Amino acid sequence: MDLENDPDWSGLGVAFVSIAFDPADVQEAARATFGIGDTPMLVDADGAVSADYDVLQWAVATGEPGHTFVLVDADGEVAWIRDYGVLESSMYVPTTELVQQVSGALSG
Repeated sequence: MDLENDPDWSGLGVAFVSIAFDPADVQEAARATFGIGDTPMLVDADGAVSADYDVLQWAVATGEPGHTFVLVDADGEVAWIRDYGVLESSMYVPTTELVQQVSGALSG
């Protein structure tokens, strides 16, 4: 995963966690498919976390969260949120874009 290897992202000092409805075995299989390294992959089977962070407002047709990034500050509050949807038939977001937006949220 590009974010895991991006020095600019690492320089922000934020932790990256993937949260999905998918069971753990499906998420683990995705590690190899998508080149995911050590990023923690958490199961949100009942959707409670997704609902708490209000990402279901961008849910896909299956009711699952889309491609949403949430920056949570040290107090547990949402400091920035952005849904990228499906971009040009891909769920890829350039790391430079994420670094720029999260950096702005951290400094603003």
